[in-house]
Amino acid sequence: MTDPHQLARHALSFAEDVGRLAIWLVLLVAVFVPLERLFALHPAKIWRRQVGVDLAWYFINSLLPAALMALPLSVLARAMRGIDPAGIYSALALWPLWLKLPAVFLVNDFGVYWAHRASHHIPFLWRFHAVHHSAEHLDWLVNTRAHPFDLVFTRLAGLGLVYLCGLAGARGSYLDPGVALVTIIGTLWSFFIHANVRFRLGPLEWLVSSPAFHHWHHTNDEHRDRNFAAIFPLYDRVFGTAWLPRHWPPVYGTDTKVAPTLTGQLLDPLTVGERPNAESGR
Repeated sequence: MTDPHQLARHALSFAEDVGRLAIWLVLLVAVFVPLERLFALHPAKIWRRQVGVDLAWYFINSLLPAALMALPLSVLARAMRGIDPAGIYSALALWPLWLKLPAVFLVNDFGVYWAHRASHHIPFLWRFHAVHHSAEHLDWLVNTRAHPFDLVFTRLAGLGLVYLCGLAGARGSYLDPGVALVTIIGTLWSFFIHANVRFRLGPLEWLVSSPAFHHWHHTNDEHRDRNFAAIFPLYDRVFGTAWLPRHWPPVYGTDTKVAPTLTGQLLDPLTVGERPNAESGR
């Protein structure tokens, strides 16, 4: 029989998680809503169409992907124990956090870049990733519109590579501090680069992704399938997928049919069917 006390503890823990997410949502609204009012790239209403769907995705994707990733990352971290090719992992483990953290960011973004690029060119993966590209207007909350499978695939590609490179390790029930920081900072930055703001970052756009850089990733014209990096445009420049002119994209979205409802966006990609791929147009 199920222990009612255990169920109560799980319910309380879940309620606490939802409460923390609600507080974070209030803080995000307090930052991004005024920012998008003052520096709006495109006029938009706060309570736009599908805002309710995106708010639901905010809570789902703040809880579900992390839970789904916990086991494979834990298994990977423990599997790496005792493996130390040429003493490299031992040497990396001694690095201070200030030195290790940039390496974690670079390695994570390398994995994310290739997983993200694959999501645009492999039809099976595109079925899930198209949910994120269905937005025809970008703002900070669109960042949350994504299928959990898509998020888990991309994040595992980045964080899994971090563990494989020996830049993170198992720490009992605690998350590796480098992994925790790259997850938190990366998530906050992702809200920023989706924001409906018109300002540019000048020379910094060569170093870090910006709203303009990522808005061009969401374009639905002949320049689609560019700018896959989450943080560092360097990868797009090295691998030939960078595109950042002075003007902004004329149109956003995708030609792939995506349901407007939460249930449809969650379940439709799981069905077997023909989907347009990168070469046939989206």
